[in-house]
Amino acid sequence: MLRSISELQGYQIQAVDGKLGKVHDFFFDDLNWTVRYLVVDTGSWLPGRLVLVSPHSIQKPQWAERTLPVVLTKEQIENSPPVSQDEPVSRRHEKELAKYYEWPAYWHGGTIGLAPGPPVLKKIAQENEKELEKGDPNLRSIREVTGYKIKAKDSSMGYVEDFIVDETNWIIRYLVVNSRNRLFRWLPGGRKVLLSPVWIEKVKWAESSVFVDLKKDQIKNSPKYDPSTPINREYEVQLYDFYGRPVYWK
Repeated sequence: MLRSISELQGYQIQAVDGKLGKVHDFFFDDLNWTVRYLVVDTGSWLPGRLVLVSPHSIQKPQWAERTLPVVLTKEQIENSPPVSQDEPVSRRHEKELAKYYEWPAYWHGGTIGLAPGPPVLKKIAQENEKELEKGDPNLRSIREVTGYKIKAKDSSMGYVEDFIVDETNWIIRYLVVNSRNRLFRWLPGGRKVLLSPVWIEKVKWAESSVFVDLKKDQIKNSPKYDPSTPINREYEVQLYDFYGRPVYWK
């Protein structure tokens, strides 16, 4: 099933022996657009501490209770390698986490929440391993990218308001785009549509801009997205038919 990232923020993380804290943010990699870590605010239990949890550790979510159970103990979390709030997560730190928790290294391929990238991109990542050791530039914060401008082929077109993730593998399937000018994004409303990361031409991170291979009118006139209604396959078929793009589920 597809879930809104903004809905998941604030979910309780439940360890095998108690509550760990609440979901504060998500880190995804910009090669595969897959969530690699949940950033958990431990609150009063470990004041001022943020910890990273891989989707690999998540058991069956309790959606009604807004809880994500994990196969981790509070002691494991307390003794885990610390994460800085002010510095990017380096590949060296990711290796420490993977070794500590015995998580499979997603950059070598994997399963749930750890989907491998396309062969070409994986090759590029391997060739740049030394550079990635200094500070992996491919991990991005959901909170940071929310609000990025959308640049169509012929004009600017709204901003990124949310993300839609596949709960089975934590792949980001869609960006939720609000057609309203982002200067007024604090106002309610605005027509919302979905765009697949596959349709992105490039992202200029320094300019907070996402460039897509579509025209402004195409995006504006695409099937409307209603956040209050679950995304079903019928809607997805309609969306892909509108854009004339190949579907991801075949």
